[in-house]
Amino acid sequence: MSGMRDRMNRLRGESAKQEEVNEESSERLEEPTTELSDDEEEKLSPVWAAFGVKLATNETGSFLLRKIEYTIDHRHGLHALKELEEAAPGLAAFHSDQQMAAEQILFLDLETTGLGVGAGNVPFMVGIGYMSKGQFVIEQALIRHPAEERAMLMYLAEKLQQFTYLSTYNGKTFDWPLVQSRFILNGLGRKMWEPRHLDFLHPARSIWRNTLVSCKLSHVEEERLGIQREDDVPGSLAPQLYFQYLANGDPAPLEGVFRHNEIDMLSLACLAIRFGHLLNGKIESYIPLPDEPEEMVRTGLWLERMGKKELPVQLFDNAMQAEQSNPSTLLMLAARDKKAGNWVRAVLLWQKAIIHSASHFGPAAHEASIELAMYYEHKLKDYEAALGHANTAFEHAMNHSLLIRRDTKKRAELEALRNRITRLRRKSTKHIQ
Repeated sequence: MSGMRDRMNRLRGESAKQEEVNEESSERLEEPTTELSDDEEEKLSPVWAAFGVKLATNETGSFLLRKIEYTIDHRHGLHALKELEEAAPGLAAFHSDQQMAAEQILFLDLETTGLGVGAGNVPFMVGIGYMSKGQFVIEQALIRHPAEERAMLMYLAEKLQQFTYLSTYNGKTFDWPLVQSRFILNGLGRKMWEPRHLDFLHPARSIWRNTLVSCKLSHVEEERLGIQREDDVPGSLAPQLYFQYLANGDPAPLEGVFRHNEIDMLSLACLAIRFGHLLNGKIESYIPLPDEPEEMVRTGLWLERMGKKELPVQLFDNAMQAEQSNPSTLLMLAARDKKAGNWVRAVLLWQKAIIHSASHFGPAAHEASIELAMYYEHKLKDYEAALGHANTAFEHAMNHSLLIRRDTKKRAELEALRNRITRLRRKSTKHIQ
């Protein structure tokens, strides 16, 4: 109990520190170092123009805007932007829609002063991307002080009305709730727009959680999209560089933040292409299928959850035929086959998991032995074979329990195995008689 109290106190302390950071960040943003007259404020430093930033105005006020247009032939890593036109229909599976066009998708990525979606966190840069008239357009809005936030949000609100789908990376949890919060705080209301989300963090985790070091966008880009960033400003440094600008008025360091956000937008488009191709079943027309058994299985399982059937069959067959497969991967596919009633392959996978275990007494071999015991007992009524597998599982459980503390769960597992063995011995004896 004292350990739990210590952990709770530590978590409260960390939470309090984060709130202090957010409050300090908000205060720094709300207190510009100098006050400029209207005439002076409209005169931008030539440094802004050097990286394509211009002054934008609307009925609410002004803010800064950078606009970049890419031809659809532009390649970002392994994909060309024009592939989005063909990939987009596949993304309709995210919402069980009948159809989807690339022009309906708005890509969104924020650069903020801190973490969380509370009032202390302000999006100082809003990046959006979209297909328009044969080009991929990126627009990045930045505020120089709090008075410009409402004008920036009005600009965003007008853009939102032109699209149906919102594509982000963790935007369902972070970016969009934060935008909604800022709409409310600026008197624009919460229901400005109701998007149909395409949050690519979730399929990325489903497919790559164990095959990549991390599912951060930067890792996914490098390891799966073929994107190499050069001289990139890490996103974690963006708030620091923004506060530096607020302190000294020099925009030069923000060029790297604009570029970082721009690459994020292009990478979001490429993720949309990748998942769209997978859902369309046409990925092999552009890049090879996954070559790691676990990625094959996880990709197939994700596609099945999205209502797709054909490509998973090929992926599962490839994983089954792979010479070197992690036993846990084989068990994952076996669990899928068991649920689907594909007992022939499930049995082969359990047997293969035992063979591929570093030791026949490894955790995977233990689980596979239990599954085989249940299969032979209930499906084939072969009680002797079932008893053999149950004894193997029990032997593993005993050996393993000597190395670790026997908690309630371990004791329950051992007791369940004892009962299974007793029952199988009784059934086996009756069967022989």
